[in-house]
Amino acid sequence: MKVNVYSEIGKLKTVLLHRPGKELENLTPDILERLLFDDIPYLKVAQEEHDAFAKTLTDNDVEVLYIKDMVVEALLNRPEVVPNFINQFIEESRVPSRTVKKALYKYLKKLSPSELVEKMIEGIRTFEVQIEQLTHIMDLLEDEYPFYTDPMPNILFQRDPFSSIGDGVAINNMMTDARQRETLLSEYMFKYHPRFENESIPYYKERSTRYKSEGGDTLVLSEDTLAIGISKRTDPRAIEALAKELFEANTSFKTILAFNIPKTRAFMHLDTVFTQVDYGTFTIHPGIMKELTVFEVVKNGEGTFKVSKVVSTLEDILEKHLKRPIKLINIGGNDMITSGREQWNDGANTLAIAPGVVIVYQRNHVTNEILRKEGITVLEIPSSELSRGRGGPRCMSMPIFREKI
Repeated sequence: MKVNVYSEIGKLKTVLLHRPGKELENLTPDILERLLFDDIPYLKVAQEEHDAFAKTLTDNDVEVLYIKDMVVEALLNRPEVVPNFINQFIEESRVPSRTVKKALYKYLKKLSPSELVEKMIEGIRTFEVQIEQLTHIMDLLEDEYPFYTDPMPNILFQRDPFSSIGDGVAINNMMTDARQRETLLSEYMFKYHPRFENESIPYYKERSTRYKSEGGDTLVLSEDTLAIGISKRTDPRAIEALAKELFEANTSFKTILAFNIPKTRAFMHLDTVFTQVDYGTFTIHPGIMKELTVFEVVKNGEGTFKVSKVVSTLEDILEKHLKRPIKLINIGGNDMITSGREQWNDGANTLAIAPGVVIVYQRNHVTNEILRKEGITVLEIPSSELSRGRGGPRCMSMPIFREKI
């Protein structure tokens, strides 16, 4: 199976999700900050809401893949890679004790591929692993913490570990330790799953790349233009490194627009304040309506580029590069309170499944009604628990294949 993503709005054919599991029930107030969550979703309802999301996709002829299933199938396809997979996972879980590392390897090696991937995602509690004797200070210090390996609750947001760009992928080096292990699953899926392993998919960024980035900051605006946020989670040097790879590979992409956005929780990624819903229509947070600082990274010869600083409005920037009239729709309309509330609940984080057809959270009723009045087909999903994770339909999904527009 090939990767094919040259826009944000082309008819969506295949998408990758993660159905929330026990990793959410392993969250406690004491570790929320460590694991980048603000609250603890109620798993039963979160699963029901996520199933409604998946059903909305399949009802619209979108093939839904799940990251857990894909990694399990990859390991079944290539069982010889399992030992290295386990060792990488343990190393990246920052387990400092050699005694515990050995015990964890022994414990995980006995599990089936399905049990293995599930346990990696949900976290390994200290009582689950048999260790004869803890003999070092580090061992005993770690024994006071309830997990040998932390749960991965953020894996719900499949947008971030990698980005589908054109016919290839950029696997990210995530900003925080809490999320870096997620990209290990992405890497093994692409390298060893039978649907991908023989497709010679280009890697425009490896997870071992030095500079940090996350997929929520990347928007594929057209066949030749990307928008990437310089954010709390994406380093500008990562953008230049990606530009170099894309331009040297002679892809169709000729320009990257690097948007400098506020480094705050509410503006975590570019797609929390700005998403495309139709050919020239975008949802935006009013906070980016004023003039923005954007760096145009433009291909300049074979594999080289030049960078220009531009201070302009979002509308003018998009009109220049997309060569069409642009309409910007404020989240929550013109009311500051409504806008702030609905942006916090991911009103700007729409997932287009075709031009002018978007999946949104039901709770953002003001924005949803504005979209309808603008001629957008709005498919609402329940979100009382999913929204507690601070990510919307776009955050929870990674397109693998879109039709070209």
